[in-house]
Amino acid sequence: MTDRRNFIKTAAAGSIALALPSFARKDEVQYIPKGKVNKPIVISTWNFGVQANGAAWEILKNNGRALDAVEAGVKIPEGDSNERSVGFGGRPDRDGRVTLDACIMDEFANIGSVACLEHIKHPISVARAVMEKTPHVMLVGDGALQFALSQGFKKENLLVEASEKEWKDWLKTSQYKPIANIENHDTIGMIALDSNGNLSGACTTSGMAFKMHGRVGDSPIIGAGLYVDNEIGAATATGHGEEVIRIAGCHLVVELMRQGKSPQKACEEAVSRIVKLTKSRNKNLKDIQVGFIALNKQGVYGSYCIQGGFNYAVNDNSGNKLIDADYFLK
Repeated sequence: MTDRRNFIKTAAAGSIALALPSFARKDEVQYIPKGKVNKPIVISTWNFGVQANGAAWEILKNNGRALDAVEAGVKIPEGDSNERSVGFGGRPDRDGRVTLDACIMDEFANIGSVACLEHIKHPISVARAVMEKTPHVMLVGDGALQFALSQGFKKENLLVEASEKEWKDWLKTSQYKPIANIENHDTIGMIALDSNGNLSGACTTSGMAFKMHGRVGDSPIIGAGLYVDNEIGAATATGHGEEVIRIAGCHLVVELMRQGKSPQKACEEAVSRIVKLTKSRNKNLKDIQVGFIALNKQGVYGSYCIQGGFNYAVNDNSGNKLIDADYFLK
């Protein structure tokens, strides 16, 4: 009888072990959130995120919805002609056309996106209109523009004098080689947790300077440049979009958090996958930059990138601060 009982216990333990997902290894310390939830909180990419966070915080501190906060926040760099990688003032493609990409996602997994949108200063608001007023999730090119105009958005010239001069200078050589951390491929990605414990995110960019007309990066692609799961957390990305798309980066970060990893560890794992794929394709890591930021339901955040130079902004009840992200290439 004793042997039979021991057999049953051993068999049961083995069955449980087989049923456990691969992430639940004995040698891996699982992340267990402790203490009070840190909310509200908003985090965003790059130093222009500080001002953007300020606009978002005005909504969050008054118990506003995270969706409204992230839209208001990213509209700050979108509307700033001095920000040369987002919205109005963004650097053009090689044909001299400013094309914008953006997406937005709320706590109910409602999503909206636009790509290759011209003449509209705030593509994030058009993306939200796609989400709320159409049966679709993405509109592109002329279709996106026509929809925006039908919704009352104003058609404007987005090519400012400084960006036009840079484009004309570039035409003299037409050499296309994006440089890591130079703001010709930067994005503002923003994710927020509101007082009700709900998450939302937004991502917007003018894409790589002097790109081929029609090029779309990760920013308007749900699951690549942005992903929100209101049960788990949210993530957004910046940098070379092709590399983020290759691993469905932000969806991966959120799924890693679902498996028990902290936001920091999830970002590190996503970067490690890009590193591995880059090496397998015999590409030089020093030529690319990708950065992730992530936020979980407890208000814990993290970030990681390929090489130094990426920073992100965090605004919670302790204030608004800029943080240099940890990175792979030391």
